Parts: sequence; structure tokens; C-alpha cells
Amino acid sequence: MHHVFVNQALLESGWQRDVLIGIDGRTIASIETGIAPPAGAERFAGAAVPGVANVHSHAFQRAMAGLAERRGPDDDDFWTWREVMYRFLAQLTPDDVEAIAAMAYVEMLESGFTAIGEFHYLHNAPDGSRYADPAEMGARIVAAAETTGMGLALLPSFYAQGGCGGRPPTPGQRRFISNIDSFWTLLEASRRHVSQLDGAVLGLAPHSLRAVDAPELAALLERWTEGPVHIHAAEQTREVDECLAWSGARPVQWLLDNTDVNERWCLIHCTHMTDDESRRLAKSGAVAGLCPITEANLGDGFFEAQRHLDAGGRLAVGSDSNVRIALNEELRTLEYGQRLRERRRNRLGSEGESIGRHLFDVTRRGGARALGLRSGALATGQTADIVVLDLAHPALAARREDAILDSWTFAAGDDAVRNVIAGGRTVVRDGAHIRRGEISRRFSAAMHSLADRS
Repeated sequence: MHHVFVNQALLESGWQRDVLIGIDGRTIASIETGIAPPAGAERFAGAAVPGVANVHSHAFQRAMAGLAERRGPDDDDFWTWREVMYRFLAQLTPDDVEAIAAMAYVEMLESGFTAIGEFHYLHNAPDGSRYADPAEMGARIVAAAETTGMGLALLPSFYAQGGCGGRPPTPGQRRFISNIDSFWTLLEASRRHVSQLDGAVLGLAPHSLRAVDAPELAALLERWTEGPVHIHAAEQTREVDECLAWSGARPVQWLLDNTDVNERWCLIHCTHMTDDESRRLAKSGAVAGLCPITEANLGDGFFEAQRHLDAGGRLAVGSDSNVRIALNEELRTLEYGQRLRERRRNRLGSEGESIGRHLFDVTRRGGARALGLRSGALATGQTADIVVLDLAHPALAARREDAILDSWTFAAGDDAVRNVIAGGRTVVRDGAHIRRGEISRRFSAAMHSLADRS
């Protein structure tokens, strides 16, 4: 066991000063407060807060960040962006995916994310055939997590259809496609890889009601009785319209009516919900996994967060397309979206409450729940995921307690995270990942190789 000493820390009991955290392997074994640092303890100057789970990532998309920012037709939206993504991924090799994922995870850890829900649908070779190991691509995600120290929930995605109602898939989707039997083989191969990584979790991710028909979804859920279930739902208005045309119900409504949506579930985006859907989703115990930066980048719309929270709903955040990786900016964008929609300030939280603290608490708890992890809190028995914010940073100077989180969320850039412990390992020191140099070089080589191949 080793010990970490910090000047102040956000515990479940609130902010405490002079905190000594004992770490045994991956787990917080003890916490003492109000004491002098003992000899041999690792000392971090700053404010310690729990690491946060990033509930939704497509890691490979980090490599195409900025490549879809050229104006198209007037109806340029998610669907035109998707065509750019399809063209980009046609060239990706397993080595590329591992290099890209490792770079993305370095950036996430440096921003305060300590675990990732990798919604993984890039399964097949470029011609649509299976690799010799059907979970080859998933194995590369596991390798990237191991290299970087990122906590992992691998969420292999089932994708079989090209649109609501069982439309055939397009050529651009051939790297995603499975049938029930081949997917189950892939899932079991994924389980073997995940079992090699301490603390990792395996989940199930039916891609969406656009990609999975009703019998397929029922068959998957009948066999998957434990572990997280993640699915995209109601991200765009066209998706809602197509689901209505196919089934007579909206996507979230259909899922609530036809499946046992419960606390194991995380519905990604949920941008377009009615009052009744918000109420019912909140009552189900499921988490709404929001991706504010990506949703803004794609022009998806505004999730009505306060309505969902008022109904007792749970929220988490993810980086989705990874066009920009920054935990504090995800929280900022979530709050600013509500302000723009309502044309009022300080929307998410009760009167007199710190908005930064409220956003942080809601998303750290929702993220841990959505990924089935023992994380998101500095408490004994929890995974030792600890983020130390730099109180010498100009945006945080002279801040105390909740004001630290307000200033980090709304005033700081990318350099306010000083140190990060993930799964008991110190992976970020003095603002940089301990393996950033080698991982960045490998990523750069992969990017240049991709450019030469395209």
C-alpha cells in the first residue's frame, strides 16, 4: 500500500483539508483528514477530486477531428458528417486504431477523465470480412487502455441494419455489420481480452434503433442479463421522424415501451425527448449519456437537462466523436447550452448552489453508474481514481472549495489538471501523461501513414 497526501480533497462528506489517502493496488483503502503528511507519502500540491468516467467514445474518430469542417449544402448536419466518417474509416488498420485510441486516452486522462466507455463498432476488415480474431479491433482498444492506464468499459456494438424498419446496410457500414451469431462470437472473444485488464468491464451496445431491429434487440437482451447496456437514442430529429414512420413511436418512447430499460442502461444523447419521455426515463433509473461538445459540433440540438434532473433523472458526459477532448469543457458546454436555450444564467442547480459542483457531482455519479464501475468518489472501497487540480493555475488562484470547481469549469483551459491517479497508478504528472511522448509519436506516424494511403 502507498499513500498520497493532498492539501484539500472533495470527499463524500464534502471538502476536507490535509487529506491522506491510502491506496492498495487499485483501491482506496483508507482516508484520513486534518493530519500532517507522514514520511514516505507522495505529496501533491492542489485540490483532489474524484476522476470522472467518460461514458461515450468512438476513439478512432479522434483522428478525423477537423476534417469535416468545410461547409456543405444548406442541410449540412449529422448525416453529411457521417458520410465523411465512413470515407475516413475505410483505411484504418488495427495498428492505426490502437495508436489513435492511445492518443485519445492520453488526452482524456490529462483532462480529468479516468475511465472510458468505448462504444466500439469498428469490428471488420475494410472489405467487411472478419479478422482471424473477431475481436481484433476490440483487443487494440484494450491494449490502448493498458498502455495509458485508462479504466475501461468495452462496449462492443451490434449493428445489422441500415435504417429503422430493417433497411439494408450501405457499403459504408460494412465494417460494422454482424448477425446475432457472429456478434455473440465477437462478444465472447472480447470478454477474453477484457479479462486480461484489471478492473475492466464488458458491456453490450446495440447501436441504435436505426441499426438493430426489434427481434434482434430482443434476442440480444434475452442473452445479456448482466452488465451495462448502452444505445444511441433520439440524437437527431430525422432519427425521431424515421422511428415514428416505422413504429408509430419515438425512439426513447419505443425503448421504454418495448424493453426493460433499467439502471443498467445508458441512453446516449436523448436530445429530442418529450416531457413524458423525460419523466419515464428518469423513473427507469437509466442514465442519459450526453456528449455536449459533439452534439454542438454536429448541430444536434439541446438536451433539456433541467427537466430531466427535476424528474429525478441521472446524467453523465462523454466525448463521442472526440473532436475536442476536455472534461471541464463538456460540463461548460452542457450548462451553456441550457443558458442559450432558455436565455437565462445558472440553469443547472438549485438556487444558491454552485453550478460547477452540481455538474461535477451529477456527472461523476452518473458516469460510474453507467459503466458499472466502482469509481466517481473519493471513498474507501472505491477505485483510486484521483484528479489533482493545480491551485497555482491563474484561473484557480485563491479559490476554495466549490469555487475551485466553478472556476475550473467556466474559466480554466486545458492546463489546470496537474496530476492524475487512475486505478491506483499515477499516469499524469505536472500536467502531462507519463508516456505522452512515445504515444504522440506513434499517433503522428499513424496519421502520416493514413494520409499517404488516402
